[in-house]
Amino acid sequence: QVQLAESGGGLVQAGDSLRLSCAASGRTVSTYAMGWFRQGPGKEREFVAAISWDISITYYTDSVKGRFTISRDNAKNTVYLQMTSLKAEDTAVYYCAAGRIVGRGTGGYDYWGQGTQVTVSS
Repeated sequence: QVQLAESGGGLVQAGDSLRLSCAASGRTVSTYAMGWFRQGPGKEREFVAAISWDISITYYTDSVKGRFTISRDNAKNTVYLQMTSLKAEDTAVYYCAAGRIVGRGTGGYDYWGQGTQVTVSS
């Protein structure tokens, strides 16, 4: 089993930056694809970014391209989401997930964290 724990969320102003972390425990996730998803108030959970186990592939949703960067440190069993130029519409609970195949759909991920709240005031 894999346990995922997100951290780094908070209340920031538009234009600020945040770095989210997702620490895995229970077993190594070095061979797993990792993804970040978010769910805003009254919205469905949506894909944000994903990275393959060997860092050769990254995907981003269009609305965050050029602003967010996903990365991972397999030695630390941790994945990160660096968020810059934050906007009010980025307000959401952010979840990390681990799966066997890197992709944009929630169905491709087997393990999920509890989420961390990011609130961007305009």
